[in-house]
Amino acid sequence: MGRFLTVSEDRPRCVLAFSGGLDTTVAVHWLTHQRGFEVVTLSADLGETADPEELQQRSLRAGAVAAHVVDAKQIFLTDFVFPSLQAGALYQGVYPLATALGRPLIARLLVEVARETGASAVAHGCTAKGNDQVRFDVAVGALAPALQVVAPVREWSMGRSEEIAYAEEHGLEVKATKESPYSVDANLWGRSVETGILEDPWREPPADAFDWTVAAAQAPSQGAIVEIHFEQGVPTRIDGQELEPVDLVVELNRLGGEHGVGRVDHVEDRLVGIKSREVYEAPAALILDTAHRAVESLTLSRDVLRFKRQVADEWAQLTYDGLWFSALRQSLQAFVASTQHFVTGDVRLQLRQGAISLLGRSSPSSLYRRELATYERAEDRFRHQAAEGFLNIFGLPLRTQAAIQGNLWEEARPLLQTVPRGIAAAPSNDLSKGDGNGN
Repeated sequence: MGRFLTVSEDRPRCVLAFSGGLDTTVAVHWLTHQRGFEVVTLSADLGETADPEELQQRSLRAGAVAAHVVDAKQIFLTDFVFPSLQAGALYQGVYPLATALGRPLIARLLVEVARETGASAVAHGCTAKGNDQVRFDVAVGALAPALQVVAPVREWSMGRSEEIAYAEEHGLEVKATKESPYSVDANLWGRSVETGILEDPWREPPADAFDWTVAAAQAPSQGAIVEIHFEQGVPTRIDGQELEPVDLVVELNRLGGEHGVGRVDHVEDRLVGIKSREVYEAPAALILDTAHRAVESLTLSRDVLRFKRQVADEWAQLTYDGLWFSALRQSLQAFVASTQHFVTGDVRLQLRQGAISLLGRSSPSSLYRRELATYERAEDRFRHQAAEGFLNIFGLPLRTQAAIQGNLWEEARPLLQTVPRGIAAAPSNDLSKGDGNGN
């Protein structure tokens, strides 16, 4: 027996991750009538749910026996997004992992609702070609190996046009149309758009593919300047005002979107082995990533920055591939957390017509010292006399190799004999009388 419902003796129960979109709306009806499940839906509000009550009613009208809506915005940011921001994780260097970060949280909530309601299965609306199926299936397997995972879209033979027709035939409410068949996923950290005419990577994304951002050419020419404060790698203030995580991200999404910041058009490599063209809107994510890197440039040593770049790539790959709950990803989080102790400071950015420009950065723990970096000798505290000894030791391996094995680069490619050059000499130093070899 579950916490809220009595399990039917005749029908197994399944908890479906429900977004209210085409796939999951059709899935409620299909799981009920084709697979014989009692369907309970779970909708996790990660920032995209405008009307939770309407989403619940849509689920019930589609045939669910119960509909759960969980306000998970705060925990999404604090437990999933901000640790990834601290890691500097961008998949293939550009994608801030908005959808990929939401999936392990939803999977965990699915498992908890399944346990509460006595369900024997969970379900999702992911396709066989996508990454999300991996994220859900693997995460559920890590958290509750005994639960069955059902993937209706993998099982049925319908494409999107057939799904739209199915919904119309059974009176199901969906937003997708044959004229505008985008597949959209959104949360506080970003908005992902795919399918339809976006499947042609040569075609420019049409204006109706975007919702959060204006085109750069249409953004205000004067731009905006924003100052962001970080405490141990976590953003806490905008322009001096302390904000809760949700309010801070919402504000940066608004501000960035007004100035055309945050658009990403990316052909990415999916885990299943195919390339896919994706369009993203992530104003807050890209603004905060730029700002966070600026504070780290002041506060982390060269060796930590170098190694952390490798960690960021590994973190992004693990997250993208659905391995959030893996031992490696959790171990990487321990390393990242240890690097953030001194990542406190302020960053000033300009947002202007689609571009993010760094104007300034400061930190009370900055390793940048002007008295060491300056070229003004009166203020200079760098020991110039130490450079000779340093260079002697640093260059010793190369000089040793050259003395014993020869200068391989110069012998292999004598540049002066292969490139044109001109020689100009003062009248008292006429080089034209040389031996023809520059001597």
